Amino acid sequence: MATTGTGSAQLTAVPPQPRSPTPPAPPPTATLIGSVQRAMRLLETVAGHGYGAPAKQLARETGLALPTTYHLLRTLVHEGYLRRDKGLFFLGEAAERLSSSGAEQKRRSTVADALARWRDAIGAPVYYAVYREGEIDVVCVSDTPAHPAVEEWADFRETGHAHAIGQCLLSQLDEDARRDHLDRHPVRSVTPYTVRDDHSLLRRLERTRRMGPVMERQEYVLGTVCAAIPVTVGSVAASVAISLPTHQADRLVPATQRLQAEMECFVGSLTLSISI
Repeated sequence: MATTGTGSAQLTAVPPQPRSPTPPAPPPTATLIGSVQRAMRLLETVAGHGYGAPAKQLARETGLALPTTYHLLRTLVHEGYLRRDKGLFFLGEAAERLSSSGAEQKRRSTVADALARWRDAIGAPVYYAVYREGEIDVVCVSDTPAHPAVEEWADFRETGHAHAIGQCLLSQLDEDARRDHLDRHPVRSVTPYTVRDDHSLLRRLERTRRMGPVMERQEYVLGTVCAAIPVTVGSVAASVAISLPTHQADRLVPATQRLQAEMECFVGSLTLSISI
């Protein structure tokens, strides 16, 4: 006689199921835009032909299909990156502007790197300024929290008579250019030590040794002494300067001499960057 079990059924826990694997990240090339890559390849190829190149040659050299090449060339001409002349393609004004901007950035980087190197070697903030279009332009300043730059509390352009940078730049100008500058930016007292009038300033500038450093003590800001070294290329006047707190005033002359020595090793690259 068969018997039937009457015990309650046992529940068995369902084992954890493996999750679907996370889909792998797409390779970097999946996010690149092919048409942009092809356009850049065309630009680079055109740039390699100083006397221009026809579409068929560009297609051959870039490995692009001729219809694709024509389409991209028309677009690049329309946007100003290329220009077409007698069936040949040349770089356009937009591409030349990009090239000019890149060169300017490189020059600025060259100057900034030099100033940072001199700053660390001397232990003082370093400034780079030029005189252009009748104005003093402080192009680059390199300082650190331990050696902060002088705060421009009075406009540098209007107070060139009071600081070493301005005096150094003015000393490189001819008499007419100096007087023109002072007519637009008259001498005025900035601190109790500032030169008092145009005549006194002009006499001081005339006595400045050609290409020698210019030093001032608390004429622009109390508690600070400064020195500036002239850098002249053609008709462009420029200057590299340092500043120190007055309690380190005894360091000004040796620090300036050290800066001059450092600059001698770099003056070629600096003069190439003088137009930034």
